[in-house]
Amino acid sequence: MKDLLEVTPAGMYCAQGDFYIDPWKSVPRAIITHAHADHARPGCDRYLCASPGKIVLRTRIGRAASIDTVRYGETLWINGVKIVLAPAGHILGSAQVGLEHQGMRWVVTGDYKMQTDPTCAAFEPLEADVLVTESTFGLPIYRWPDPEKIAAEINQWWRDNQAAGRSSVLLAYALGKAQRLAAMIDPTIGPIVAHGSVMKMVRAYRDSGVRLPPIDGVPPQARKVGGGRALVIAPPSVAGHRWLKLFGKTSLAMVSGWMLLPAAHHNRVFERGFVLSDHADFPGLLSAIEASRAKRVLVTHGTTESLAKLLRERGLDAMSLHTPFTGALPPDQSADLLEKLAGSDATQAE
Repeated sequence: MKDLLEVTPAGMYCAQGDFYIDPWKSVPRAIITHAHADHARPGCDRYLCASPGKIVLRTRIGRAASIDTVRYGETLWINGVKIVLAPAGHILGSAQVGLEHQGMRWVVTGDYKMQTDPTCAAFEPLEADVLVTESTFGLPIYRWPDPEKIAAEINQWWRDNQAAGRSSVLLAYALGKAQRLAAMIDPTIGPIVAHGSVMKMVRAYRDSGVRLPPIDGVPPQARKVGGGRALVIAPPSVAGHRWLKLFGKTSLAMVSGWMLLPAAHHNRVFERGFVLSDHADFPGLLSAIEASRAKRVLVTHGTTESLAKLLRERGLDAMSLHTPFTGALPPDQSADLLEKLAGSDATQAE
């Protein structure tokens, strides 16, 4: 029986249904797992996403885009292929894509995480014969601390900076991570302000019904915004930028799963790193794969071959699925980490 999905120059394609999943080029019909730029490209004729993510997706790809939606768990048929979307827990509206045709079930996870996130629906496993899973953090060294512990550390760092008259700047991706951070921290400590790219997504989240604490934008000609008491949420690209002078004396911290690597802290740009990721850690990946009951696993988006090898040793038919996003930062080559983080505020590779 022919595979339900194949990798083509335009992306992952389902010939039976004549649609693509997260294509990396413009195509006639695209199913989108979530709105990060490496999964949702502008220019497609028609898009399909989970209904909670429609506003975020439209904010990212433009008002003119034709976007259809489906509720989590609702069945949709496209050219004889049964489709269902399930929560992926990555960001608002993120979804796994379940496909079924002639008795064969495939699931494409997109990006996902197992940790609790107050800004999006929690991950729900789908059973599959074939699972296509991401593996951004697919090495045993990646094991995430409790998010509540990280929130407490951020809150204390903020208080300590206030006592020293410094504004606290958290560097985090504008879509997903920034909103999760805002929902995690204690807003009674002081004012929260955000970069324009973050505010754009804050508005999209609020318009989608997500409750967030008060967050103010930054006036372009302001001086020492927040009087040294503010928590500032901004994309990584502002590190070293004159925009930071709006806040007077500052302390910078990076928020990322990559902060688990010791070498990530050895730079002159930010003083602190907090380990928080919107991707599954190594145990989370194994848990999701086991929950799918898949006998065949295709691994993409990250450290693919090492995870596939481990799965083969455990008796699964597993292999690396080569796409433009196969391969991640090896743990012993993190000297260019900040450059990777700052390279695109729109991406999710954190």
